Amino acid sequence: MIIKTPTKFFLVSGSSEGFSLLNAFDGALMASGVGDTNLVRMSSILPPGCEEIKPPPVPMPQGALVPVAYASLNSDVPGEVISAAVALGIPEDVNRAGLIMEYSARAEERVVVEQVKKMVEKGMEMRSRAIKDIMVISATYKVVAIGAVFAGVVLWD
Repeated sequence: MIIKTPTKFFLVSGSSEGFSLLNAFDGALMASGVGDTNLVRMSSILPPGCEEIKPPPVPMPQGALVPVAYASLNSDVPGEVISAAVALGIPEDVNRAGLIMEYSARAEERVVVEQVKKMVEKGMEMRSRAIKDIMVISATYKVVAIGAVFAGVVLWD
């Protein structure tokens, strides 16, 4: 089976309280706009020349197979702060692949964002690719009873 290489991407994030850990995760997906799709978790490479688009204004097709690199975390510890972030390194050379890194922790949002940016910088350095830009999206949540956070880069065509 040959799968077409995506040409577009967009960033999403969300958080939620839930009845169970899985319900909280589902709520975070719904809050991010990808809750009625089948996420296909991928490794962290952005195809060369991929263009950023805004998330679709209408719901994504229900049941669609959607490639996504994501970070998530859930917790059932009341009062705990949880955060998730993804960072996307855009190379200066548009003919080279970009790099997506994911990170989540029981920490404040700024800590997670700072860490995931460093991860992109180091990953691009390992590939000897100059960085044009780093894009980040994150979610943070203070748990009431059971909560979840989600941040992702969706590849789209």
